[in-house]
Amino acid sequence: MVPSALHGLFCLCTCLTLVHPFDWQDPNPVTYIKFSALMDAAIFGQTGIPRGKGPYSVGCTDLMFGYTDESTFLRLYYPTQNDDHSDTLWIPNEEYFFGLSKFIGKNWVIDKLLGLLFGSMTTPAKWDSPLRTGEKYPLIVFSHGLGAFRTIYSAIGIDLASHGFIVAAVEHRDGSAAATYYFKDQSAVEIGNKTWLYIKQEAPDRNFQVQKRAKECSQALTLILDIDHGKPAKNVLDLKFDVKQLKDSIDRNKIAIIGHSFGGATVIQALSEDQRFRCGIALDAWMRPLSDEVYARIPQPLFFINSEQFQHFGNNTEMVHFYSSDKERKMITIRGSVHQNFADFTFATGKIIGYMFILKGTIDSYVAIELSNKASLAFLQKHLGLRKGFDQWNSLIEGEDENLIPGTNTDKTTRILQNFTGIEK
Repeated sequence: MVPSALHGLFCLCTCLTLVHPFDWQDPNPVTYIKFSALMDAAIFGQTGIPRGKGPYSVGCTDLMFGYTDESTFLRLYYPTQNDDHSDTLWIPNEEYFFGLSKFIGKNWVIDKLLGLLFGSMTTPAKWDSPLRTGEKYPLIVFSHGLGAFRTIYSAIGIDLASHGFIVAAVEHRDGSAAATYYFKDQSAVEIGNKTWLYIKQEAPDRNFQVQKRAKECSQALTLILDIDHGKPAKNVLDLKFDVKQLKDSIDRNKIAIIGHSFGGATVIQALSEDQRFRCGIALDAWMRPLSDEVYARIPQPLFFINSEQFQHFGNNTEMVHFYSSDKERKMITIRGSVHQNFADFTFATGKIIGYMFILKGTIDSYVAIELSNKASLAFLQKHLGLRKGFDQWNSLIEGEDENLIPGTNTDKTTRILQNFTGIEK
């Protein structure tokens, strides 16, 4: 995710503070309510993150294994056995809002505005609810985009979990997350002393980052599989969710990786290094971080799901380099979609602001994510050997829908793609 589109929204919010000054220390609830009402008007009809479309209720928790910035940190979505827990707070710490404001280079007041707009927003998954046991689930590792973090792709994680997957959304420590944190040791945990890391402002080595991100995904997979085998593991966060529930819960032959933007590049890098990932889905992948030698190292099936506005000839051409006659490759483009249609901010804002600041495309955001999720489920069924009925959406993999383009939206890349596949569009 590259949330530069939020820039304009933040500027608008800053302007609103000029016409309605607000004292951050003012305890008067009337002042807060009036300001909140103004903010609600500014976002023009905040809607909400969609519930999963599958038959399972969805639970959510956070897991951190180990100390230091080399530890694994992830948000877990999973089928749950009851609905008597509260919904999950979407962005759980104010430091994430500071990280977003830092990413776009704005002053300190922006994170306060973001906190007011989104600080109490929830996502429809039951926090710390018990895992639905008695079944082995396929596992998805998810990689976020640049300037994002583990919590803001919940529309994807929740829908996959509602269809019977366990989804581990990794929070990367390579400097690409807007913000993340760790604990130095157990004493830091006991007093709640988080050490925060914010997005790197200098221009980093993107190839080095994508390699580290891939290793973080593999490390998360190893830890989850160890727990599945019964190896003791302590969640540093000490939440109510019992990690032991994950024992014997993973179908170890049915593991995939999905990611958005920089996370899409991470998918490709991880596939090239870790054969435990049986297949991968790259959502609007940003291809620049990848080195040329990675093209020949991916035997696993790979599915590109693109937005129409973000992609261009150069980026699409890099995707086509992964095509060959002996490898399973698919690509579709969602008509009228933008880069942010894969992330939760497209649901957190109303139509007018969403259109103005490219958080929404001309396609309805709910239609776009449903197309992406259904196509993903069909692809996962085919290549993980599932028997779930997801093959009813096989046509979407081929781009057979009025809201889809088979392959890419750029004519030059389409001609190259036809040469590789022998298929006339």
